[in-house]
Amino acid sequence: MAEPDGLLAVGGDLSPARLLLAYSMGIFPWFNAQDPILWWSPDPRCVLEPAELHVSASLAKVLRKGVFSVTFDRAFREVITACRTLREAGAGTWITPEMVAAYCRLHEMGFAHSVECWRDGELVGGLYGVSLGRCFFGESMFHRASNASKVAFVTLVRMLAKRSCELIDCQLSNPHLESLGARGISRQAFLARLRRGGVAPSIRPLPGELFPERKMGECL
Repeated sequence: MAEPDGLLAVGGDLSPARLLLAYSMGIFPWFNAQDPILWWSPDPRCVLEPAELHVSASLAKVLRKGVFSVTFDRAFREVITACRTLREAGAGTWITPEMVAAYCRLHEMGFAHSVECWRDGELVGGLYGVSLGRCFFGESMFHRASNASKVAFVTLVRMLAKRSCELIDCQLSNPHLESLGARGISRQAFLARLRRGGVAPSIRPLPGELFPERKMGECL
């Protein structure tokens, strides 16, 4: 784990046990379709402290207007498929069919969750990730309408903040995440925060505490 880019291992599979162990150790899979499975733990690690969420004036206006409605866990497969399709049409995607199947399985088990952003009954944005302990590990987001993914993200962060979320893992930094308040911390600090958030290495962790009684399709 001395390499700054954080590449740890090559190979393995996307079984629930391996994925859950990886996330509980601060590791995630990320690879191109033609490559073997690659496992990463970058240093620094991009995270968002729920209390440090930044909402621009223009985004706050969109939220106040109620242009979109937001739901949780109503359309997980549709969200991850949209993330895959739109990225594939652009610069390419790591969300292979095998990844889609693996995370849908984690969703069925109660570990993976989606946030959906709707306008006039149409899915126009969203994101998905994994929840362990009091930590949320973001995976990917998409939008088909301006600000839709940001509205989904802000709604998620505000909900998680109310539930004493320790931190939100954003994996790798980019300008979009930085504009929302994400920043880099050291790998050592990140792993310590996972432990503080109730995440310990395990192939059979309990589902996260952040989505305990949320009903499928509950709308905010």
